[in-house]
Amino acid sequence: MTILDGKKISNDIKNEIAEEVTKMKERGEKVPHLAAIIVGNDGASLTYVNSKVKSCKQVGFESSLYRLPSTVSELELLDKIEELNQNDDIDGFIVQLPLPKQIDTQKVLLAVDPDKDVDGFHPTNFGKMAFDMTSFIPATPFGILELLERYDIPTKGKHTVVIGRSYIVGRPMSILMGRSGFPGNSTVTLTHEFTKNITQITSQADIIIIAVGIPDFLKGEMIKDDAVIIDVGITRVPDEDSPRGYIIKGDVDFENVSKRASYITPVPGGVGPMTVSMLLKNTLLARERHRALKKQQ
Repeated sequence: MTILDGKKISNDIKNEIAEEVTKMKERGEKVPHLAAIIVGNDGASLTYVNSKVKSCKQVGFESSLYRLPSTVSELELLDKIEELNQNDDIDGFIVQLPLPKQIDTQKVLLAVDPDKDVDGFHPTNFGKMAFDMTSFIPATPFGILELLERYDIPTKGKHTVVIGRSYIVGRPMSILMGRSGFPGNSTVTLTHEFTKNITQITSQADIIIIAVGIPDFLKGEMIKDDAVIIDVGITRVPDEDSPRGYIIKGDVDFENVSKRASYITPVPGGVGPMTVSMLLKNTLLARERHRALKKQQ
């Protein structure tokens, strides 16, 4: 069994991006600029956004953080988004989710300029991805593809089972794993927590990608020997023995599943670190596209 070390691969990618940024500086070019909007004081969101800001510094990007109160109106948030859309200095930006109840999340995601949508959530980018056109791939699926590629895990002709159907992970993964090329060319079954006879399906899978947010959902008896397991789940589970009062658990019963798997991602340290790195990679791609566009004009 091989551990898919997202932390190591993530650092490799950051080093590669940092080298690119150094070359940009040497050529006298503008370095990529990533911005983030965060609404309210959600602890997990703040931690995540701060890690993005720290990563930007690490690779030599410029970064901006816009913090808005949880009482902000939808109109005020949309005005801020439009301001960033029009700001030529900013190559890409994200609106950290979840948003407060008074704000329509879909309306907010639609307001982001698709050319600056480095999270890859805009329907324009999702549609382009489905058509195999150049687009921003959502950061977590992009990170999973990168792990499969860097560990040279065969996907052609394999049966991939995706558990979870969110537009952030499950649905894009089902499209990407079935596309032509590598990683891809696999036969995909998209399932979720309500799928009947799910064990019958997962036990036939060569690759399982799970993102349902239910700790230990995938058990050892649900997989076949030598399956590849990608665990996207990350849930805080109360634990009195932990100094923090909780432990982080994935969607996979790691102890038992790892005994049968050929490759598996740990939680934490698997898919999580990859998400931030691929967001940086999308921002680098955005900068390169904007530069090419300016050249044409």
